[in-house]
Amino acid sequence: MIRRIDLRGADQASVDYRTSVPRAEFDVEAATHQVQPIIHAVRTRGVEAIAEFSAQFDGVDSNDIAVPRAAIAEALETLDPAVRAGLEESIRRLRATSEVELEHDVTSEVAPGAVVTHRKVPIDRVGLYVPGGLAPLVSSVVMNVVPAQVAGVRSIALASPPQKNSGGLPEPTILAACALLGVDEVYAVGGAQAIAMFAYGAGPCERVDLVTGPGNIYVAAAKRLLRGVVGIDSEAGPTEIAILADDSADAAFVAADLISQAEHDPMAASVLVTDSLELADAVDAELDKQVFATRHTERISTALGGRQSAIVLVDGMDQGLDVVNAYAAEHLEIHTRDARAHAARIRNAGAIFVGPWAPVSLGDYCAGSNHVLPTAGCACHSSGLSVRAFTRSVHVIDYSQAALAEVADHVVTLAEAEDLPGHGQAVSVRLDSDRSQR
Repeated sequence: MIRRIDLRGADQASVDYRTSVPRAEFDVEAATHQVQPIIHAVRTRGVEAIAEFSAQFDGVDSNDIAVPRAAIAEALETLDPAVRAGLEESIRRLRATSEVELEHDVTSEVAPGAVVTHRKVPIDRVGLYVPGGLAPLVSSVVMNVVPAQVAGVRSIALASPPQKNSGGLPEPTILAACALLGVDEVYAVGGAQAIAMFAYGAGPCERVDLVTGPGNIYVAAAKRLLRGVVGIDSEAGPTEIAILADDSADAAFVAADLISQAEHDPMAASVLVTDSLELADAVDAELDKQVFATRHTERISTALGGRQSAIVLVDGMDQGLDVVNAYAAEHLEIHTRDARAHAARIRNAGAIFVGPWAPVSLGDYCAGSNHVLPTAGCACHSSGLSVRAFTRSVHVIDYSQAALAEVADHVVTLAEAEDLPGHGQAVSVRLDSDRSQR
């Protein structure tokens, strides 16, 4: 069901581990050619174009993109109490970690009378995208909204695809989560057209400053094209899990966790990196047993059998660490005897799950961490969604006359070195003895 890649005997001097474990084909650049006309149509024709795309892509005929507040409230009233309890606990835990992450202003006096304040300012208005697709990700409502609220964002809009079986509204559980969080500006708009709506504004939706949230390849392509028109968090690709394990790992746990990510999408990647042939064989056996007992057998089998999934054999944990650091997985689990020590040596991962009692699915819902994470190897340079994504840093410079005078010669000298004499003059004119005595 899942192929093997044997890296035993290889080293980074002769093998590029970044390409040794291939990922799913995800050509965002090609998708931009399909998305460009959608963006142009939304920019020029607004809600009229959005309604056409909703009919074409979602099978929903409606010109009213705004979800009525009554529908949001009703979704919460009819929500399964057990689901509500789960959402409330997820919100509580994520809010607790987000509040700790919230950065505060820092002031430095670099010289007497020379003060620089590093001020954290929340984004004014954000657009949050929650996908529908194969699985309505109600948990993504929590993961997007909570850090934005903790950051102090004043205006939050949320979009999710309209559903034929929900009367053209987003999935009811998504609306219920919005109600729990006090988000009442919700739009039944999906895909690239939702990102364009946020970037340019359309109908009742005013333009936003930042768009966050995962989506399919067309959402990623729209983000790429609109970066600069609007801020974005990332271009999320298919989900992925990597597991670093030795012979102490429980094969049933490992197999279940590989399956849990494969369940998302036929393009999802599930990768096991191990130095134990016995564990590899045991995981193979567990996959054969567990996959056919799941609800989404076909989807999971496609993902596990794809080129993006594999069991990777290595000589030992040192090589295994090199492989997973090069792979830079969205989710990385550590199932080894000394899991905490191995986790401390990880440099590149969206989120790290330590030991047998911290599966990725815990992080998807109730760990208190955020599940909107960098994919496709981007964890080597990007971070997951957090409060910081919803704030900006602003330097506030407050100098006295004496403080400026103390550093003036340096400013003038450096300005001359760059052949920008006007820069130096802007300082010198302030310190001219005749002017300063007036």
